[in-house]
Amino acid sequence: QVQVVESGGGSVQVGGSLRVACAVSGLPSGGYCMGWFRQAPKKEREGLGTIDSDGQRKYADSVEGRFTISQDNAKTTLYLQMDALEPEDSAMYYCAVDPFRTGAFCWSGVDFGYWGQGTQVTVSS
Repeated sequence: QVQVVESGGGSVQVGGSLRVACAVSGLPSGGYCMGWFRQAPKKEREGLGTIDSDGQRKYADSVEGRFTISQDNAKTTLYLQMDALEPEDSAMYYCAVDPFRTGAFCWSGVDFGYWGQGTQVTVSS
């Protein structure tokens, strides 16, 4: 019933920008705890940031100032704007949703119930 679908990945040069999107369906309208993650080959999954039901955002130190999380007005689509991309940013990017968590308890360590299949981002020189 619940669907989480990432899109917008692709190849970009070092220093460039890319925006990936996450469309969520099958949930009641409103704000939820949502997060962006990434995983590169042979590395553990890394939490990049979250946005809670009130629109408050948290970012990992590694992407603070370069990545920005936003939502559409209906809060059914989550975006990750990535700027000043580096080769180390190359990874599969995943979106996750926890529809039952509210407020400041939203962070990357949450056991998110719904995940997308990911979208590949490749940064090269």
